[in-house]
Order: sequence, then structure tokens, then C-alpha cells
Amino acid sequence: MASLFAVVLYQSRQDALERARDTSRNVALIAERDIERNFELYALSLDAVVEGLGKPEVMALPRALRSSILFDRAATAKYLGSILVLDAAGDVVMDAASELPRKGNFADRDYFTIQRDHPDMGLYISAPFRSRLRSGSPSIALSRRLSHKDGSFAGIVLMAINLQYFHELFAGLSLGSGGAISLIARNGTMVMRQPFDPKIIGRDISTASTFKRFGTAAEGSFFDTSFIDGVQRFYYFRNFPELPLIMMVAQAEPDIYAAWRRRALTIGTLMGAFAASFIALSLILATQLRRRVRAEAELELLPRTDSLTGLSNRRTLGEVLEREWRRARRTRRALSLLFVDIDRFKAYNDTYGHQAGDEALAAVARCIGDHIRRPADTAARYGGEEFVVVLPDTPAEGACKIAEEIRRAISQMAIEHAGSEYGRVTASIGSASCTPDDGTDATSVIKAADEALYNAKARGRNRVAVAQG
Repeated sequence: MASLFAVVLYQSRQDALERARDTSRNVALIAERDIERNFELYALSLDAVVEGLGKPEVMALPRALRSSILFDRAATAKYLGSILVLDAAGDVVMDAASELPRKGNFADRDYFTIQRDHPDMGLYISAPFRSRLRSGSPSIALSRRLSHKDGSFAGIVLMAINLQYFHELFAGLSLGSGGAISLIARNGTMVMRQPFDPKIIGRDISTASTFKRFGTAAEGSFFDTSFIDGVQRFYYFRNFPELPLIMMVAQAEPDIYAAWRRRALTIGTLMGAFAASFIALSLILATQLRRRVRAEAELELLPRTDSLTGLSNRRTLGEVLEREWRRARRTRRALSLLFVDIDRFKAYNDTYGHQAGDEALAAVARCIGDHIRRPADTAARYGGEEFVVVLPDTPAEGACKIAEEIRRAISQMAIEHAGSEYGRVTASIGSASCTPDDGTDATSVIKAADEALYNAKARGRNRVAVAQG
């Protein structure tokens, strides 16, 4: 019954996540298509201006008639700001809002410099900025390059789009109390975000873990913690196929599972009341069984474990190494071995006493154990202050990296050692790797690692040496 309950809850949870994914995808598609449709119309208006500027008969017309032909009624769209023609110096030479162009120079804007320096740029979408002609209104610009007949830069045509367009579009999309929706440039610049915060607009989020995932596929979903507000969310993203933009829709994890948690609480309460007596009896039996199993396990492990460090002892090491050697020879995979030796340990014992020496050995053993993570990796006390780490299916590079992590971690424990040239407990490590064949046995890799350890000691201690050949 408990298993059935767990399966039902798991499936219900997966259904909640799938609904969240579908909802996020639908919201992203709605917003994406609205933006793409409008940007396509804006781009066509820019193309019409570029084409008209290239026609002598249009440019010869009176100013008022020329403006009506070039700009048509595009400038009257709800969210459009300025539509300007800038010359090669960045000065305004034509203005859709006025027959007499407003004064201004925009040679410092990215939409100007990018078009100037990249002849093949095409349509460029700028970073957010505050308009100098419209009292600081937050905007982005679409721009096209103008070129002379010889291909040299002649200026640009630009169209400013008020960020209020994106703000109102996103505000109408409901994603729960903790949800968020963002439009982000592919270089990591935040164009718009809901919940809205003006301080976030224009921020570079290219270093955020969430943004790094956006470039891995055309669309996708994942759980992560927000770089901006620290909320754990389920993210769905889509890269615009025709524009250098990314649509991101994120629902807060509590919002996704709120209904599921209520259902789980109700069912769980009923299940708990019904099964209480059975569980009580099971617990009594399980307690007795656990005690017996624990005792048997401790008895079994006792002859295979070093009592001081808790690592495998030398006998167990021999069994593990022989088993992994045969497996590596059969599969033709690399096997690596690390020889770890605490530097000047006799001097440490002489200075601080054997009790402190035992504590230092145990601390080093824990440090080694913390840096081997795969189930097949084995750490053992070889004898005295020496330890051996067996790394199956690990090439030389990987073994050297693990060895360096262990060496650094031991040094960073900062256990005082007056008898060491480093003033702290350190370790030297020899690393050896090979791919076993029928003509060798496990003693060869032990010998190679031991020689590498000797080299590490000879070169000044507190370092990793790799066996040659």
C-alpha cells in the first residue's frame, strides 16, 4: 500500500511538472510570436526607408512629401519612439516626427557603432538605453546600415521601440505569485523582466548559471535558482529563430507543486491513520533486524578495516587491487593508483606525541576519503603514514587531478607541524596509471606509484609526481 501510495504521488508530481512545462511553453510561444510579428513589421518599415533613401527621385521631393513616403504611418504606432536617419557622423538628418529634424548626435550608441564597424550586420537590435529625445524613455533600437555606392559607411536608419511594449505584454501573462518572464539578448543583456524592476533592465546576466543553459539548445527546461532574486524556479526557454533574443518563462517551485502538496497531505493523512498499527509492529521488528544486521556488518568489516582511520586495511587493498587489475585487463581500460605519504611524520610524532600523530592520521584519512566519490574508488591505509588510493577506469590526467585535490586539501587543513619546512602537515603523492595486459601484474603499478612518490619527496615534498612511461 505504501508503494502504491508513493507511485501515485510520484505520478501526480510528474503531472504537475508537465503541466507547468506546457503552460510555460504556451506562454513563451504567445509572447515570442507577438514580438516576432511586430519586429518583422518594424524591420520592413526600416527596409522601406533604406530603399527610399537610395532613390534619387524620392530624395528630390519636397521635405514633407518625402517624409510621408519614407516613413509612411509607422511612426504613429503605439509603442514606437523615434524613427531617425543618422549620417556617417551620427547626426540626425531626417526625423519621422518632424519635418525639421531634432538636434542630436548618437555616434556613441551601440546601434550606431556596430553598424559602422560591421558592414554585413543587417538588422541590429540594441541594448536597452534611455532616449535623449524622449525625456529618458527606456527603449531599444532596431537599426539598418546605410552605405554609399562604393560600400563605405553613410550612416544608419534607426527605429526606437519603447520598453513599455514588453512591459505591458508580459504583465498580461499570469505565472503565479513567484513566476517570472524575461526577454534576454543572446549576449546576456536583460531587455525586460516581469516582475518589473527598472534596475534590472540592461543588466548583464551572461555569468548566471541559468543563462549559460540557454545557449545549449533551441529550447529546453530545467530547475535552477534565480541569479536575480534567489528563488528556485522551473525554467523554460526558447531561442528566437530569426532574432538574437531569448524568451525565458519561469514558475516558482512552490507554485508548481502547491495543489500537489495539498493532495499529498490529504492522502497521506488517511494513509497514515489506516496503516499506523501495521507500521508500529513493523518498526519493532525492523529495529531488532537492524540491530542484528548492524552487528553482523560490524563483525564482517572489522578484519577488513583499519581501526584508526576507518579506511580499508592492507589486506582488503590487496583484494581490491587484484580484482580491479583483472577487470581492467579484461576491459582494456586504464587503472590508476595513488601513493600518499605524510611528509616528515616521524618528526611530527616526536614533536607532538603519538596521540596527536594518530589524530593527524585520522584527519588525513578523512580528507582522502572525501575526495574519492565513485563507488569503485578505494582508499586504504598501506602502513604507518602511507595511504593508497585505487582508481579504476581512470586515466593519468584524471588521477593527477584527484591527487592534486587531495594534496591541496591536506595542506589546507593547516594542521601545525613545526618540523616541516611548510609549517603544517603536508603530503607527497605518487601517481601511476596503466592499461594492464597479460604480461603484467598489479605489483608493477604499485612499484611505479612508489617510485613516483620517491620523486615527489626528492623534489621538495608537498607535491604530486607522476610515474613516467
